[in-house]
Amino acid sequence: MTTDAQELPTMAIARSPDLHATTEPWFDYPITVYPHHTDYAGIVWHGTYINWMEEARVACLNSIGIDFADLVKLGCDLPVVELATRYHKPLRMGMQAIAKVRMEEMQGVRMEWECRIESRDGTELYMTGRVVLVSVDREKGKIMRQLPPAVAAAFKKIRGI
Repeated sequence: MTTDAQELPTMAIARSPDLHATTEPWFDYPITVYPHHTDYAGIVWHGTYINWMEEARVACLNSIGIDFADLVKLGCDLPVVELATRYHKPLRMGMQAIAKVRMEEMQGVRMEWECRIESRDGTELYMTGRVVLVSVDREKGKIMRQLPPAVAAAFKKIRGI
């Protein structure tokens, strides 16, 4: 079965007014810190930030009408091959923030995303991060030589190309 002929859905999806791509290259994803995000001191556990980075990337795709499950159906997996985070200031239980993500670079099947988690008013910076994904053929379990055309078109759309 070839994935080249398959296309991602193009119909409009229902969007929350809080989940939107801005005129800047950043996509904003709102965060509320709940008890299960924190340690016993009420401070966000470091791994929670990584979950928010992932959620924001998937929501960014959804904001342009692409369901991550559709990428998987095309036989394309996007595992993380590099991850770097820097924690600037702790988030605490009950706080609200914005995870901002953007695709910084795309070279072949390698995609680099940047993330910032900051206060809603943009005055406090809590975390910065960078994640690199590669496209893997789910059936063969090997890195793809090139992205399927529908997947490449989706990522170009995110980057505004």
